[in-house]
Amino acid sequence: MKQQGLFITFEGPDGSGKTTQIQLLQKYFQQKGLRCLLSREPGGTEIGEKIRTLLLDKAHTEMDFAAEALLYAAARAQHVAQVIGPALRRGEVVICDRFVDSSIAYQGYGRQLGEVVAQINRFATGELCPDVTFFMQLAPEKARERIKARKCDRLELEQLAFHQRVFAGYQQLEQAEPQRIVAIDASGSIEEIHEIICERMEALLLCR
Repeated sequence: MKQQGLFITFEGPDGSGKTTQIQLLQKYFQQKGLRCLLSREPGGTEIGEKIRTLLLDKAHTEMDFAAEALLYAAARAQHVAQVIGPALRRGEVVICDRFVDSSIAYQGYGRQLGEVVAQINRFATGELCPDVTFFMQLAPEKARERIKARKCDRLELEQLAFHQRVFAGYQQLEQAEPQRIVAIDASGSIEEIHEIICERMEALLLCR
């Protein structure tokens, strides 16, 4: 897929502060006069949001791991075709809360499905890859503490061992692709984290 815009993704456990940093980064781009689209996964389209409801409903305890992985990929395929791809071709900045790395971490490592997760997502996305990914690093134990007061979805309710495998998966991805994935200590202040992100974006924009 030919890209003219800029594709940025945020990854990490729920409770790591992704949403706050995504909103701040949108303001950063708006101040530069750039069109910026925010989206999320699973979701981002009417079809994707319906799949999201299926995936995160805590009543669906019987969901097969392979079915789960395929549903994420299906939502992502629609998202890329309907929203992300067109926006990038228009030259816009796209910031997405989660993308393929989430599936590899959660289903590949967390569910222990392995390489097949990456394979189905390469097909689903046409091998679209973010220009930069910010990995908000927060230990699973701390992440669970941050979200314990809210109503949790099906994946958030998984055992700690599952989330530890997911976190280890993210670390493996960061080590494999350090030029794309920027690991950030999510225990820092909102301002400190935003500054780190802006510094990376300034360097990236200079190269374009």
